[in-house]
Amino acid sequence: MSVWIVAFTLRGANLAAYLGRTLPGARAFSMAKYAAQAGTEPVERLADWCRRAWEEAEGLVFVGAAGIAVRSIAPRLQSKTTDPAVVVVDEGGQFAISLVSGHMGGANELTRQVAACLGATPVVTTATDVNGKFAVDVFAVKNGLAITSMRRAKEISAAILAGKPVGLHTVLPLEGEVPPELTLGRVQEENVEIGFHARYPGSLLLIPRGIYLGLGCRRGTGMQELVAAVEAALAAHRIPRCAVAGAASIDLKADEPGLLAWAREEQLPLTFYTAEALRQAEGDFSPSEFVKTVTGVDNVCERAAVLAAGGGRLRIRKQAAHGVTVAAAEKEMRIVL
Repeated sequence: MSVWIVAFTLRGANLAAYLGRTLPGARAFSMAKYAAQAGTEPVERLADWCRRAWEEAEGLVFVGAAGIAVRSIAPRLQSKTTDPAVVVVDEGGQFAISLVSGHMGGANELTRQVAACLGATPVVTTATDVNGKFAVDVFAVKNGLAITSMRRAKEISAAILAGKPVGLHTVLPLEGEVPPELTLGRVQEENVEIGFHARYPGSLLLIPRGIYLGLGCRRGTGMQELVAAVEAALAAHRIPRCAVAGAASIDLKADEPGLLAWAREEQLPLTFYTAEALRQAEGDFSPSEFVKTVTGVDNVCERAAVLAAGGGRLRIRKQAAHGVTVAAAEKEMRIVL
């Protein structure tokens, strides 16, 4: 997790600097007049720092009064599914408080990490944590599962807190002990299903994000052509869009404007492989002499998908439409309880 830490006094700046050295992926900032002495990055205007941190960091740590943090982040709050983690630490290092995005954003876990670094008391107020119960949103984030309905997730948590059993149903193998709040394979009034499609009405569906697309396209192909081709391929194989975790192609396409624009719009990581790397992919692929003549490898999209999925199995063989070729592979996943 990338973490930005900010402080407002010299004592706080020294604490921020320590956290910056101790927490993995952390950067320490303080108001400019303390930066040189504390060894932190200078901040001229807190509002500007907050805007940049909100866009670039996964977690924000404010060293100082909770009120400063609340007022700073208030204009930027949007959703618990997208907001970064926000933690507050007093400048004496006595308490670390999870303020925003405790579960899905990881603020509760970041709070515990900060507290461990400082020997501080972690303050976590989310109901499932306070009561020591299974938290379905934390479970989903930890296992790379997309939550299809936050309303249903809240209802599942409410049922658990009320002591009602919740059924757990999965198409993926499980690792670990099933929590006592869940009944594996038994249909209850409230159910959680892991897979691409729900079998029981009213279930909370958690979709594994293990699909990786392999893409090829003609020079100059626009973003809309890519959107149409990908949507058609996924729909034809009944794969939800939120199951897609990334995409890949050959390095000859690394400067293709339409492809790059598509990845930005979809907010997906895009990996490029050399022809040599693609040739190393293992599997039964659809060969094309023309593609081999142009790129140096007999198939781009299927091989790229398999490599991106860590050697996973092909779910969609090469489909061509709108000047675009699409394939998809599924990464092997296990659910950790």
